[in-house]
Amino acid sequence: MYAKGQTVIGLMEQLAPKHVAVPDDKIGLQLGSLQKEIKNVLVTLDVTDAVVEEAIALKVDLIIAHHAIIFRPLAQLQTDTPAGRLYEKLIKNDIAVYISHTNLDVTEGGINDWMAEALGIEASDSLENVHTDKLFKLVVFVPKTHHKQVLDAVLNAGAGAIGNYSHCSFNIEGYGTFIPQEGTNPFIGEQGKMERAEEIRIETIVPSSLRSKIIAAMLKSHPYEEVAYDLYSMDLKGRTLGLGRTGKLREPVLLKDFVDRVKTGLKVDHVRVVGDLNRPVKKAAVLGGSGGRYWKQAQFRGADVLVTGDVDFHTAQDALAAGIAIIDPGHHAEKIMKDKVAGWLKEKLSETKYSTEVHASKVDTEPFQFM
Repeated sequence: MYAKGQTVIGLMEQLAPKHVAVPDDKIGLQLGSLQKEIKNVLVTLDVTDAVVEEAIALKVDLIIAHHAIIFRPLAQLQTDTPAGRLYEKLIKNDIAVYISHTNLDVTEGGINDWMAEALGIEASDSLENVHTDKLFKLVVFVPKTHHKQVLDAVLNAGAGAIGNYSHCSFNIEGYGTFIPQEGTNPFIGEQGKMERAEEIRIETIVPSSLRSKIIAAMLKSHPYEEVAYDLYSMDLKGRTLGLGRTGKLREPVLLKDFVDRVKTGLKVDHVRVVGDLNRPVKKAAVLGGSGGRYWKQAQFRGADVLVTGDVDFHTAQDALAAGIAIIDPGHHAEKIMKDKVAGWLKEKLSETKYSTEVHASKVDTEPFQFM
């Protein structure tokens, strides 16, 4: 059985939820329809003509890309332009295109974490915070006989996370009273009679990003027709996600040796380097894509070097004068996402017993040639 388009994207958004993206980022379905079976998915950094030809050869129904193919509203769609021809080819071959951009950068276990891991950076902080989860307090009253069933359901759905602790809750025994009215089918008690039931009050924390999932799990596991529960907004802040990662290296190295690590870890042949190659590097920062403007944030967080792409001349001069090194492996270093996303989706689709195939694009979309 093949997964529907919405099912595939639902899995993708478990990895990179849309709500954590930078505001106004061009993400989501940009072309085509998800209302169809998906036999083949192609994961790519960019959607170029060569990538579309690859997709056609693989009989792909859905392309998941990191970089958008539509950046601004279209005034017209002319099929005699390079972009128009690309859109036409995708439409004629019924290939949908879905974009996961800054949400894949920001999310835990996304591009910036993959790059940090590849460079041996024990990532701890972001360079710029983008999204902070709002927290709610969930209170639900459960008959004593079904306490464990409901508690396990809400905690396993993601409730109860406090810092580095999970499955946190508080439980109080007491009595609930109610009178089932006409037309009810009570789990406990009889119509028209006051019922006094042994119940347990469960309290736990719910992040806004998982609120719908947790409430649905609670209602499904609860035996009552009408579930008594409260959801209170809290002033406490939840998990914060952001762009880039900073952290210590497992062991200090010289900048020239760290350069070799960048080339190997990110699979690039050439990099541009700002700084003394013999300076020690104890802490590093990384940001996929164009991140030159974040060198001050990297330095403020104690990084000796920032690894990022598209660094301009004046930014390089300013960083050099300020005493922070920069390694520029190019914007295309984000290609690390192809195998990572494809592997993640393959695993999730396999777990759900779907026959949908996922392919990592083999097309090199790097626009630069190094002579």
